[in-house]
Amino acid sequence: MRYLGFILLLGLFSYQPGPKFPSKLSDYGLFEGELKNQFPHSGVTPYELISPLFSDYAHKLRFIQLPSGKSVAYNPDSVFQFPVGTRIAKTFYFPMDERKPNGSRRLMETRILSHEPTGWVALPYIWNEEQTEAYLEVAGGTSLVEFKNQQGKKQQVNYVVPNVNQCKGCHERDGTMTPIGPSARQMNASMQYAHGNENQLDYWSRTNQMRDVATSRPQFVSYIDESASLNERVKAYLDINCAHCHNPKGPAKSSGLFLDYRYYGTTAYGMMKSPVAAGRGSGGLQYDIVAGKPAESILHYRMNSHDPGVMMPELGRSIIHQEGVALIREWIKSLN
Repeated sequence: MRYLGFILLLGLFSYQPGPKFPSKLSDYGLFEGELKNQFPHSGVTPYELISPLFSDYAHKLRFIQLPSGKSVAYNPDSVFQFPVGTRIAKTFYFPMDERKPNGSRRLMETRILSHEPTGWVALPYIWNEEQTEAYLEVAGGTSLVEFKNQQGKKQQVNYVVPNVNQCKGCHERDGTMTPIGPSARQMNASMQYAHGNENQLDYWSRTNQMRDVATSRPQFVSYIDESASLNERVKAYLDINCAHCHNPKGPAKSSGLFLDYRYYGTTAYGMMKSPVAAGRGSGGLQYDIVAGKPAESILHYRMNSHDPGVMMPELGRSIIHQEGVALIREWIKSLN
């Protein structure tokens, strides 16, 4: 009993409670004025990605707050390594009519990535019906939203907010949480600031938020830009939508299918590659990509499904990205 008491006492002193996070989005102090307007507070920088992740046609507002006096080192290849204390906020919303981008909108959730001393933590905040506040919901949630698309047709989406553990399914590299989007190739483009248009990397350098920014930088094309090279559009699409899992350090590393843009054109990219684990997800097909034949390509088959046991990506969407599937179909047809 004396030994058991010692073990319990030792456990008591060695227990370290995790950080307590705000229950309301407003408690972070990231925005000024009405919260729903998403006007960033001083010290909070908006940013955009050239080719963003598809999330059931939701639009996104992105912001980063670096700790006071800190900056991030530029690198040309991977996601930027932000210092401890950084907070990244991403608000998902739907315009009620996509033909009126400045019209009314419905905010669905704001995800906070907080860089704690123990690593990155993902926290989902769900907006209330009144659009006055977003509340922390570690279990996630679902909500039906209706809007009109670019053709004026009414759309319905059963929008899914992932729980905290599901966030790890996309954000892990070698078992460690990390951001996905903010990189040189995704941010090497101009955006509208209060003072006017400016390249984002130049702005971050000029405001001392990023150091050692190179003059020659990589740059993705927008995958929706039909005037851009088809191959470059596909590289950008698969990199942001698939490569966060399908890379040598990601959750899907055992598949051997690596959709990072740097693997383009290789067997690992899927060219005549047999799946490691055949099953229902393969649809009875033999190869990930068969040149000239999208109907025989597993990549196309899984993207074109909304069956939870088949579809890819398996998280972050509940409906088919029709434009994305059309892009991949066109690309596979073009391959020799």
